[in-house]
Amino acid sequence: QVQLVESGGGLVQAGGSLRLSCAASGRTFSSLYMGWFRQAPGKEREFVAATSWSGGSTYYADSVKGRFTISRDNAKNTVYLQMSSLKPEDTAVYYCAVGTAPRVGYFYWGQGTQVTVSS
Repeated sequence: QVQLVESGGGLVQAGGSLRLSCAASGRTFSSLYMGWFRQAPGKEREFVAATSWSGGSTYYADSVKGRFTISRDNAKNTVYLQMSSLKPEDTAVYYCAVGTAPRVGYFYWGQGTQVTVSS
């Protein structure tokens, strides 16, 4: 059974930083993508960033490019999202997920972690 467990969310002031972690277990992820998505109140869930598990390619939404960095530790089966220069509009529940393509096709999801950025 695949499990994705996010951690690292919290409350931060605008301009601050947070690092989210997603620990994955239950299967081999070597041919898949790990992604981060977010959903703000009253809005649809949106893509944030993704990385190939083995190839090292990374992908970002335009809204976070240059501020967020996705990385992975294959030995720990963990993916990270380093978020810097946070803005109030980054406030959302952040989810990690496993899928077959960088921006779509995700079929395993974590339960989410809340990130709140105060102005």
